[in-house]
Amino acid sequence: MRMFLAKRLQPPRCTTFFRGITNSSISRLSSFDIHPEVQDALSSGKPVVALESALITHGFPPTESPALALSLEKSVRSTGSIPATIAVLKGRVKIGLEPRELDLLVSEPAVKVSRRDIGPAIALKANGGTTICSTSIFAAKAGIKIFATGGLGGVHRGGEISMDVSADLPELTRNQVAVVSAGVKSILDIRRTLEYLETLGVPVVAYSKRPDFPAFFGARSGFQVPWNTDDPQKIAEILFAQWNGLNLENGALIAVPIPEEHEARAAEIQACVDQAVAESESNGVARSGKDVTPWLLNRVKELTHGQSKESNIALLHNTAIVGGQIAVQYQKLLGNREPV
Repeated sequence: MRMFLAKRLQPPRCTTFFRGITNSSISRLSSFDIHPEVQDALSSGKPVVALESALITHGFPPTESPALALSLEKSVRSTGSIPATIAVLKGRVKIGLEPRELDLLVSEPAVKVSRRDIGPAIALKANGGTTICSTSIFAAKAGIKIFATGGLGGVHRGGEISMDVSADLPELTRNQVAVVSAGVKSILDIRRTLEYLETLGVPVVAYSKRPDFPAFFGARSGFQVPWNTDDPQKIAEILFAQWNGLNLENGALIAVPIPEEHEARAAEIQACVDQAVAESESNGVARSGKDVTPWLLNRVKELTHGQSKESNIALLHNTAIVGGQIAVQYQKLLGNREPV
């Protein structure tokens, strides 16, 4: 299974100059605009955490998502890190957004931007919400090492037949970025996703006292991973050893369980997830390609009467805080600033 998958699935004025990019390569990154606050943080050695924007454009209602994005940035700031929400606006890659730009993302048509969409979105001057895949790409090019999000994409249920596997997974092999998430999306096949990550050689670390891989809405999926720690300094040391000690090019997945006070709903919500998946298989949605994920997530929200959304928001804030804490500790290891 692993080898089979691996073979088949391989308004402030902004500046385009940022740390880690040489003058000779500026021209090919001229589509980047870095928010002055983020630019200052990168230049002066302050911790920075990337945040995605697909959840703004496609994950939550447009009346709610800009406020949610700002509140997630606030959670990152509470740790001493600087948030950098990433998006594409009128063909420009934005590393850090103004509130008015968040509003623009939901007030005008926006596409979901993965790796395959980057060139067209830039050339055709589109607006776009960046997925985990493309956010990782843009974060790496900007020199941002930590990225906090909700649920990683992965192998869909029945993926061994349909070959429906998220582009998020191979992207973890290409960029020195740690994705801090609540595991993988609840609608996915966790076992096969972990097997595929093992085949790709991506470190998976449970942010816990136990090696339990989280189940998105629950703290334990029934599957375990080789490494675990609930100490952000230890996570930072792992990343430092991987990137600064050995210059390995791959990223890492830091799997953070949902806060304990929200775990009581886990079994009920998971039953609704299973029902939604069964419905998608019987009504043909499961064979509709990219439309299946938004359909399933919306159906789960309906079946749980909004409880899944509340839990989703809680875990987003939790990963934003953990990501910020890791970024602070990683920056200390780099020795570019006084301890926070």
